[in-house]
Amino acid sequence: MPGSWHIGVIGGSGLATGLALDQAQQIEVASPFGMASSPVTTGTIGKVRVTFLARHGAGHRIPPHRIDYRANIDVLKRCGVTDVIALSGIGSLNEAMAPGDFVAIDQIIDRTVARESSFFGEGLVAHVSLADPVCHRLQGVLVDAARAAGATVHSGGTYLAMEGPQFSTRAESRLYQAWGADVIGMTAMPEARLAREAELPYALLGMVTDYDSWREAEAGVDMAEVLATMTASAEIARAAVAHLVDRLPAKRAASPIDRALDHAIVTAPDQRDRTLIAKLQAVAGRVLQ
Repeated sequence: MPGSWHIGVIGGSGLATGLALDQAQQIEVASPFGMASSPVTTGTIGKVRVTFLARHGAGHRIPPHRIDYRANIDVLKRCGVTDVIALSGIGSLNEAMAPGDFVAIDQIIDRTVARESSFFGEGLVAHVSLADPVCHRLQGVLVDAARAAGATVHSGGTYLAMEGPQFSTRAESRLYQAWGADVIGMTAMPEARLAREAELPYALLGMVTDYDSWREAEAGVDMAEVLATMTASAEIARAAVAHLVDRLPAKRAASPIDRALDHAIVTAPDQRDRTLIAKLQAVAGRVLQ
Protein backbone atom coordinates (compact mmCIF):
# COMPACT_ATOMS: atom_id res chain seq x y z
CA MET A 1 0.00 0.00 0.00
CA PRO A 2 1.31 3.51 -0.75
CA GLY A 3 2.38 5.42 2.32
CA SER A 4 3.96 8.64 3.53
CA TRP A 5 7.57 9.65 3.03
CA HIS A 6 9.79 10.35 6.02
CA ILE A 7 13.27 11.30 4.87
CA GLY A 8 16.24 10.78 7.15
CA VAL A 9 19.26 12.96 6.41
CA ILE A 10 22.72 12.09 7.74
CA GLY A 11 25.28 14.83 7.26
CA GLY A 12 27.65 17.32 8.78
CA SER A 13 26.71 19.11 11.97
CA GLY A 14 26.39 22.45 10.15
CA LEU A 15 23.74 21.25 7.71
CA ALA A 16 20.78 21.06 10.09
CA THR A 17 20.45 24.81 10.65
CA GLY A 18 20.10 25.46 6.92
CA LEU A 19 17.48 22.84 6.14
CA ALA A 20 14.65 25.27 7.00
CA LEU A 21 12.52 22.69 8.76
CA ASP A 22 9.09 23.87 9.84
CA GLN A 23 8.12 23.10 13.46
CA ALA A 24 11.63 21.79 14.10
CA GLN A 25 12.30 19.91 17.33
CA GLN A 26 15.54 18.49 18.65
CA ILE A 27 15.02 15.12 20.33
CA GLU A 28 17.39 12.75 22.09
CA VAL A 29 16.54 9.19 21.04
CA ALA A 30 17.96 6.21 22.93
CA SER A 31 19.30 3.13 21.16
CA PRO A 32 20.18 -0.28 22.65
CA PHE A 33 23.27 -0.31 20.41
CA GLY A 34 24.91 2.71 22.02
CA MET A 35 24.90 6.48 21.79
CA ALA A 36 23.90 8.07 18.51
CA SER A 37 26.24 10.77 17.25
CA SER A 38 23.76 13.51 18.11
CA PRO A 39 20.15 14.22 18.98
CA VAL A 40 17.93 14.23 15.91
CA THR A 41 16.33 17.39 14.57
CA THR A 42 12.93 16.62 13.12
CA GLY A 43 10.40 18.80 11.33
CA THR A 44 8.74 19.19 7.96
CA ILE A 45 9.53 20.60 4.54
CA GLY A 46 6.20 21.10 2.84
CA LYS A 47 4.17 17.99 3.63
CA VAL A 48 7.15 15.69 4.10
CA ARG A 49 8.71 14.90 7.47
CA VAL A 50 12.49 15.23 7.50
CA THR A 51 14.71 14.03 10.36
CA PHE A 52 18.36 15.10 10.48
CA LEU A 53 21.22 13.42 12.37
CA ALA A 54 24.71 14.94 12.58
CA ARG A 55 27.05 12.06 11.69
CA HIS A 56 30.08 13.44 13.55
CA GLY A 57 28.16 15.03 16.42
CA ALA A 58 27.90 18.67 17.40
CA GLY A 59 31.00 20.58 16.30
CA HIS A 60 32.37 17.53 14.44
CA ARG A 61 33.70 15.87 17.60
CA ILE A 62 33.56 12.17 16.52
CA PRO A 63 36.11 10.81 14.02
CA PRO A 64 34.79 8.51 11.28
CA HIS A 65 36.24 5.32 12.77
CA ARG A 66 34.61 6.04 16.15
CA ILE A 67 31.06 6.77 14.96
CA ASP A 68 28.46 4.38 16.33
CA TYR A 69 26.88 3.66 12.96
CA ARG A 70 24.54 1.05 14.43
CA ALA A 71 23.10 3.50 16.94
CA ASN A 72 22.65 6.15 14.25
CA ILE A 73 20.70 3.88 11.88
CA ASP A 74 18.71 2.34 14.74
CA VAL A 75 17.69 5.81 15.97
CA LEU A 76 16.50 6.86 12.51
CA LYS A 77 14.47 3.66 12.25
CA ARG A 78 12.93 4.35 15.68
CA CYS A 79 11.96 7.82 14.45
CA GLY A 80 9.90 6.25 11.66
CA VAL A 81 12.24 7.22 8.80
CA THR A 82 11.36 5.46 5.52
CA ASP A 83 14.37 6.45 3.37
CA VAL A 84 17.87 7.78 4.11
CA ILE A 85 19.89 10.45 2.29
CA ALA A 86 23.57 10.62 3.24
CA LEU A 87 25.60 13.77 2.55
CA SER A 88 29.37 13.66 2.92
CA GLY A 89 32.67 15.04 1.71
CA ILE A 90 34.67 12.80 -0.64
CA GLY A 91 38.00 12.79 -2.41
CA SER A 92 38.17 12.16 -6.15
CA LEU A 93 40.10 9.37 -7.84
CA ASN A 94 38.65 10.33 -11.23
CA GLU A 95 39.92 13.34 -13.18
CA ALA A 96 36.39 14.06 -14.43
CA MET A 97 35.04 14.41 -10.89
CA ALA A 98 36.54 17.72 -9.87
CA PRO A 99 36.55 19.52 -6.50
CA GLY A 100 33.22 21.31 -6.16
CA ASP A 101 31.35 18.62 -8.12
CA PHE A 102 28.80 16.28 -6.56
CA VAL A 103 28.64 12.51 -7.07
CA ALA A 104 25.58 10.33 -6.45
CA ILE A 105 27.35 7.01 -5.95
CA ASP A 106 25.94 3.65 -6.95
CA GLN A 107 28.62 1.19 -5.78
CA ILE A 108 30.90 0.84 -2.75
CA ILE A 109 34.15 -0.99 -2.03
CA ASP A 110 34.50 -1.53 1.72
CA ARG A 111 38.02 -1.26 3.13
CA THR A 112 37.01 -0.49 6.72
CA VAL A 113 38.39 -2.96 9.24
CA ALA A 114 37.45 -2.04 12.82
CA ARG A 115 33.76 -1.10 12.81
CA GLU A 116 30.63 -2.94 13.88
CA SER A 117 29.14 -3.73 10.48
CA SER A 118 25.97 -5.66 11.35
CA PHE A 119 23.04 -5.54 13.75
CA PHE A 120 23.00 -9.33 13.73
CA GLY A 121 25.46 -11.79 15.22
CA GLU A 122 25.86 -14.95 17.24
CA GLY A 123 22.43 -16.22 18.21
CA LEU A 124 20.67 -14.43 15.37
CA VAL A 125 22.38 -14.75 11.99
CA ALA A 126 21.16 -12.85 8.93
CA HIS A 127 22.50 -12.30 5.43
CA VAL A 128 20.99 -9.45 3.38
CA SER A 129 21.72 -8.82 -0.29
CA LEU A 130 24.01 -5.85 -0.86
CA ALA A 131 24.70 -6.30 -4.57
CA ASP A 132 23.23 -2.86 -5.16
CA PRO A 133 23.97 -0.92 -1.95
CA VAL A 134 22.18 2.23 -3.11
CA CYS A 135 18.46 2.63 -3.79
CA HIS A 136 18.27 3.58 -7.48
CA ARG A 137 14.83 5.18 -7.08
CA LEU A 138 16.11 7.50 -4.37
CA GLN A 139 19.38 8.10 -6.22
CA GLY A 140 17.53 9.29 -9.34
CA VAL A 141 15.47 11.81 -7.41
CA LEU A 142 18.57 12.97 -5.55
CA VAL A 143 20.48 13.59 -8.80
CA ASP A 144 17.62 15.68 -10.21
CA ALA A 145 17.34 17.59 -6.95
CA ALA A 146 21.05 18.40 -6.78
CA ARG A 147 21.05 19.63 -10.37
CA ALA A 148 18.04 21.82 -9.60
CA ALA A 149 20.07 23.26 -6.72
CA GLY A 150 22.78 24.30 -9.17
CA ALA A 151 25.26 21.48 -8.63
CA THR A 152 27.40 19.76 -11.24
CA VAL A 153 26.35 16.18 -10.55
CA HIS A 154 27.79 12.86 -11.69
CA SER A 155 25.11 10.16 -11.64
CA GLY A 156 26.89 7.00 -10.55
CA GLY A 157 30.36 6.24 -9.30
CA THR A 158 32.17 3.73 -7.10
CA TYR A 159 33.02 4.86 -3.57
CA LEU A 160 36.03 3.39 -1.75
CA ALA A 161 35.29 3.39 1.98
CA MET A 162 38.56 3.59 3.93
CA GLU A 163 39.10 3.26 7.65
CA GLY A 164 40.83 6.59 8.28
CA PRO A 165 41.17 8.89 10.06
CA GLN A 166 44.35 9.57 8.04
CA PHE A 167 44.12 10.22 4.31
CA SER A 168 45.57 7.80 1.73
CA THR A 169 49.18 7.29 0.81
CA ARG A 170 49.95 7.86 -2.87
CA ALA A 171 50.38 4.11 -3.37
CA GLU A 172 46.96 3.42 -1.82
CA SER A 173 45.34 6.13 -3.91
CA ARG A 174 46.74 4.63 -7.14
CA LEU A 175 45.71 1.13 -6.02
CA TYR A 176 42.12 2.23 -5.45
CA GLN A 177 42.09 3.79 -8.92
CA ALA A 178 43.26 0.47 -10.37
CA TRP A 179 40.36 -1.24 -8.61
CA GLY A 180 37.91 1.04 -10.43
CA ALA A 181 37.05 3.36 -7.56
CA ASP A 182 35.97 6.87 -8.56
CA VAL A 183 35.81 8.56 -5.16
CA ILE A 184 37.01 7.90 -1.64
CA GLY A 185 35.59 8.61 1.80
CA MET A 186 35.43 7.32 5.36
CA THR A 187 31.74 7.05 6.27
CA ALA A 188 29.65 5.19 3.66
CA MET A 189 30.50 1.88 5.31
CA PRO A 190 29.10 0.40 7.42
CA GLU A 191 26.38 3.06 7.10
CA ALA A 192 25.00 1.60 3.86
CA ARG A 193 25.22 -1.99 5.15
CA LEU A 194 23.28 -1.15 8.29
CA ALA A 195 20.65 0.83 6.40
CA ARG A 196 19.99 -2.27 4.28
CA GLU A 197 19.69 -4.49 7.36
CA ALA A 198 17.22 -1.95 8.77
CA GLU A 199 15.23 -2.11 5.49
CA LEU A 200 15.90 1.56 4.77
CA PRO A 201 16.52 2.63 1.14
CA TYR A 202 19.80 4.59 1.14
CA ALA A 203 21.35 7.07 -1.29
CA LEU A 204 24.56 9.06 -0.93
CA LEU A 205 25.40 12.45 -2.41
CA GLY A 206 29.11 13.11 -2.09
CA MET A 207 30.67 16.56 -2.28
CA VAL A 208 34.09 16.35 -3.96
CA THR A 209 36.62 18.31 -1.90
CA ASP A 210 39.99 17.23 -3.35
CA TYR A 211 41.83 14.86 -5.70
CA ASP A 212 43.09 12.57 -2.92
CA SER A 213 46.82 11.74 -3.30
CA TRP A 214 47.22 10.21 -6.76
CA ARG A 215 48.42 13.34 -8.56
CA GLU A 216 52.21 13.08 -8.30
CA ALA A 217 52.90 16.72 -9.16
CA GLU A 218 50.64 18.01 -6.39
CA ALA A 219 50.77 17.98 -2.62
CA GLY A 220 48.56 15.52 -0.75
CA VAL A 221 45.18 16.33 0.71
CA ASP A 222 45.15 19.69 2.49
CA MET A 223 42.54 19.93 5.24
CA ALA A 224 42.17 23.70 4.90
CA GLU A 225 41.23 23.30 1.24
CA VAL A 226 38.86 20.46 2.08
CA LEU A 227 37.02 22.61 4.63
CA ALA A 228 36.80 25.57 2.26
CA THR A 229 35.27 23.42 -0.48
CA MET A 230 32.88 21.78 1.99
CA THR A 231 31.68 25.18 3.18
CA ALA A 232 31.04 26.29 -0.38
CA SER A 233 29.16 23.05 -1.17
CA ALA A 234 27.05 22.95 1.99
CA GLU A 235 24.49 25.50 0.79
CA ILE A 236 23.95 23.51 -2.42
CA ALA A 237 23.56 20.31 -0.37
CA ARG A 238 20.91 21.92 1.82
CA ALA A 239 19.07 23.22 -1.24
CA ALA A 240 19.24 19.75 -2.80
CA VAL A 241 17.35 18.28 0.17
CA ALA A 242 14.55 20.83 -0.31
CA HIS A 243 14.40 20.13 -4.04
CA LEU A 244 14.33 16.39 -3.35
CA VAL A 245 11.30 16.76 -1.10
CA ASP A 246 9.54 18.75 -3.83
CA ARG A 247 10.21 15.98 -6.35
CA LEU A 248 8.95 13.05 -4.30
CA PRO A 249 5.67 11.49 -5.47
CA ALA A 250 2.71 12.41 -3.27
CA LYS A 251 2.55 8.83 -2.00
CA ARG A 252 5.49 6.57 -1.35
CA ALA A 253 5.21 3.31 -3.30
CA ALA A 254 6.72 0.26 -1.64
CA SER A 255 10.37 -0.50 -2.35
CA PRO A 256 11.88 -4.02 -2.45
CA ILE A 257 14.35 -2.76 0.17
CA ASP A 258 11.42 -2.37 2.58
CA ARG A 259 11.42 -6.19 2.78
CA ALA A 260 15.16 -6.88 2.66
CA LEU A 261 14.88 -9.16 5.70
CA ASP A 262 12.11 -11.38 4.33
CA HIS A 263 14.44 -14.34 3.74
CA ALA A 264 17.62 -13.10 5.39
CA ILE A 265 17.41 -14.65 8.88
CA VAL A 266 18.77 -18.21 8.95
CA THR A 267 18.91 -19.03 12.68
CA ALA A 268 16.26 -21.53 13.73
CA PRO A 269 13.54 -19.89 15.90
CA ASP A 270 14.33 -22.09 18.91
CA GLN A 271 18.03 -21.14 18.75
CA ARG A 272 17.60 -17.37 18.57
CA ASP A 273 19.13 -15.17 21.26
CA ARG A 274 16.24 -13.51 23.10
CA THR A 275 18.37 -10.57 24.25
CA LEU A 276 19.43 -9.79 20.70
CA ILE A 277 15.84 -10.13 19.50
CA ALA A 278 14.82 -7.49 22.04
CA LYS A 279 17.56 -5.11 20.83
CA LEU A 280 16.44 -5.59 17.24
CA GLN A 281 12.79 -4.66 17.65
CA ALA A 282 13.14 -1.36 15.76
CA VAL A 283 15.40 -2.73 13.06
CA ALA A 284 13.90 -6.18 12.50
CA GLY A 285 10.77 -6.47 14.60
CA ARG A 286 8.69 -6.93 11.44
CA VAL A 287 10.24 -10.37 10.84
CA LEU A 288 10.86 -11.38 14.45
CA GLN A 289 7.27 -11.46 15.70
